[in-house]
Amino acid sequence: MTEIIGGYFTSHVPAIGGAIAKGLQSDPYWKPFFDGFPPIQKWLNQEKPDVAVVFYNDHGLNFFLDKMPTFAVGAADEYQSADEGWGLPVYKTFTGDPALSWHIIEALVGDEFDITTCQKMFVDHAMSIPFELAWPNVDAWPVKLVPIAINTVQHPLPSAKRCLALGRAVGRALESWESDDKIVVMGTGGLSHQLDGARAGFINSDYDRFCLDHLMNDPEALVQDSIAGIVEKAGTQGVEILNWIAARGALGARPLAKRTENYHIPISNTAAASVVLEAV
Repeated sequence: MTEIIGGYFTSHVPAIGGAIAKGLQSDPYWKPFFDGFPPIQKWLNQEKPDVAVVFYNDHGLNFFLDKMPTFAVGAADEYQSADEGWGLPVYKTFTGDPALSWHIIEALVGDEFDITTCQKMFVDHAMSIPFELAWPNVDAWPVKLVPIAINTVQHPLPSAKRCLALGRAVGRALESWESDDKIVVMGTGGLSHQLDGARAGFINSDYDRFCLDHLMNDPEALVQDSIAGIVEKAGTQGVEILNWIAARGALGARPLAKRTENYHIPISNTAAASVVLEAV
C-alpha cells in the first residue's frame, strides 16, 4: 500500500546553491538558514521515501513567455539539470517514475484539469537546490521524481484556490496508486520576495508567518486572496507560495504534525523558510 509520509517545504533561491558550492553553510550570513536542515535530513534518512512528488515553478528551462502552461507534469524516465546562467553547478540527473507520473496525469485529466504532459523535461534550481539541502553529499538522489510545474511567471496565473484543488487531486491519485512506495510531497519556492521594480527587495514577514501558521491546519486561509492580493502582500515572486499550497493540498485531510520549521530573513533579498509536515 502506498504511504505518503508527509510534506517537505522549502525556499529555492539560486544564491543558496552558490553558498553550497562555496561551502558557506557555517558563514554567519548563511548559518541561520542552513541550521534548519539537519532535522529535515534526519527525518528523510529515517523515513527513506522512494518517490518525491514535487510542486515547483520552472524558470525558463522548459517554458518561456511564448509558451507557458498553467500546470505541467513530467512523465520522463529521467530529468537532467541544466545551466540557467546563475553560475551554479549542473546538478545530478534525477530518475523519473513514469508509471506514477502517467497515473497522476490520467487522474488529473479525469478530474478535469487541463495539463501539459512532458515526456522530456529539464529541471532547474527550483528542483535541485531543495534536493541538495535535503540529501547533501550523496552520489545519486535516493528517490525517484515526479515533477509538477505551476505557472508563477506569466499572467494570468492560476488562483491559489485552483492550486489547492490541483494538489488535492494529486493527493487522491497518490492514494489510489497501488504500490509499496513511500512518497514525500514537496513544495518549493518563496516566501515573500520581489526581485525587480519599485518594490525590489520587498519582504513581508507578517504574511510569511501567516502562511507558516496556517499551512498545516487551515490551508483554506491561504487561498482567500486573489493573485493580485498575494502579489501585494508577498511581492511579485512571492506568488511561489502557490507551490506550497498545492503541495499541502496533496497531503489531503490526514492528521499532520509539524516536525520542524525554520524562518530566516533575508537570504539574497528573500524571506526563506523550511518546514516538514509529518503524517501521523
